Amino acid sequence: QVQLVESGGGSVQAGGSLRLSCAAEYFYNAYCMGWFRQAPGKEREGVAHIAGDGSIAYSDSVKGRFTISKDKDKSTLYLQMDSLKPEDTGKYLCTTYRAYYCPPSTTSENLWGQGTQVIVSS
Repeated sequence: QVQLVESGGGSVQAGGSLRLSCAAEYFYNAYCMGWFRQAPGKEREGVAHIAGDGSIAYSDSVKGRFTISKDKDKSTLYLQMDSLKPEDTGKYLCTTYRAYYCPPSTTSENLWGQGTQVIVSS
């Protein structure tokens, strides 16, 4: 089973940047992968996804500020976060789907990392 390990979280002031990484034990380059976040008291929210063909989708809340990418040689998924806002605070988790194109929702077959915490102060 693929192991996913996130890193790169931390505390920054509003307007700052962070780069999150998700290292996979081995990489299913053909699978959809994505980043989610969960803030205290809120539902888990999909932030960015990249499909097996490289097509990308962002939530409206991060569009224009976050960039998802992957390096198959390093078996790593990235999330570059710029112009951070306090509402971006939360635990960020990466996931891989067992599907080439990104389905509309996660399933029990999704694999998840443990997450990395992001705190944005005003």
